[in-house]
This record gives sequence, C-alpha cells and structure tokens, in this order.
Amino acid sequence: MKVPLWAAVFGGVVLLCVGCNRNTPEPAAVEIGSTRLRLTIVRMATDPFLQRFNLTLNVEGANGCSSSTELFPDTGYAGRRNVYLALKGRVYVVGQYDARVIDPQDCQTSLREFRHLDRDVIFIGSFDQDEEKRWKYFSAVQRAELPFEKR
Repeated sequence: MKVPLWAAVFGGVVLLCVGCNRNTPEPAAVEIGSTRLRLTIVRMATDPFLQRFNLTLNVEGANGCSSSTELFPDTGYAGRRNVYLALKGRVYVVGQYDARVIDPQDCQTSLREFRHLDRDVIFIGSFDQDEEKRWKYFSAVQRAELPFEKR
C-alpha cells in the first residue's frame, strides 16, 4: 500500500511537533497559608527538542509585596524544586544546585549555600513535572519528598 507524499509529510510534521517542547510559559503555583505567600515558578523551554528550561520564581505576599528571581536553569531533568517551611515563617525553595530563602515580611528572595540552611524544616511540596511532562506543583499529601540525586 502506497502512502501519498503529502500524507507522509503531514504525519512526519505531526510526530515532530508532538516531541517538541513548546516555547510558551508553563506556570505552576501554590499558596502557603501559614505565611500568606503565593509562589509561582514559571518554566520556559529553551530548546525545542532537549529537556532544557529557564525557571523564574515569582513571590507575592498578602501585604502587597512581590519579587521575581531567576533560578538555576533545568539543564536536563533537574528542574524539581522542593518547598520547605522553616523558622520564623521563612520558606525554602531548594533545587538540585541552588537554594533560595524567602522572607514572608518583604517577599525578598536570597540565594543561600546549602550548608547554611536550617535542618529543622517541614516539607510542604515540590514543583516538578508530572508523567506527561507538564509542569505543576505537588503538595506533600500528593507526593512524598523526593531526594536529589548525587551527580
């Protein structure tokens, strides 16, 4: 059975598009009630075929404060960010290669070394991709804390 050329080309284009990363922002958000903060991490593809993304953390507070911070990019399945509640209502957003501390009073985000983070924290969830590779937030109830792989 011969397939017309136009059908073969169309089928190839459809398969190519299904495998491509879209160049549209993918936001995932969570509201942390105890701190009255809303965190949104926006993922944006930087390569149409490889799992490479820029990540931007946006913070909004109930008192009207806000901030935006570029996170270490996802350069190949390293985009997950675990979220923790620490002392004094501070929130930690921890990735494979970076850790950010958010002050709920002024929404300011600072980069910290892992060794300077409190160890007595509560895991509240993570930003990650699901089985269909869509970016979303998973609460601690939906999925247990996953450790980062040593590379």
